[in-house]
Amino acid sequence: QVELVASGGGLVQAGGSLRLSCAASGGTFSSYQMAWFRQAPEKEREFVASISKLGSRAYYADSVEGRFTISRDNAKNTLYLQMNNLNSEDTAVYSCAADLAPVYRGSYSTSSFYYTLWGQGTQVTVSS
Repeated sequence: QVELVASGGGLVQAGGSLRLSCAASGGTFSSYQMAWFRQAPEKEREFVASISKLGSRAYYADSVEGRFTISRDNAKNTLYLQMNNLNSEDTAVYSCAADLAPVYRGSYSTSSFYYTLWGQGTQVTVSS
């Protein structure tokens, strides 16, 4: 059984930065391709970014491309999301998720139903 716990959210001003973390316990972290999703109140869950098992490949939503960087440290069983140049549209609850598929899905990783394990969300609020 794998448990995912997200942290690092908070309140920042527009233009600021935050780094989110997702700590995994149980199972083998390196066996999972990982992703970040976000959901604002009264809006659908939205794909943010995904990363392959060893961290060599990544895919980003157009809305965050160039501003966000997804990474992982398998030795620490931790997934990260570095968020720069934040704006009010980034305000949401951010959740990490794991997919056990053997081949990285790349551009097909945006569908939430591929992810079998979800962590608790962490709130990111960007003030204008």
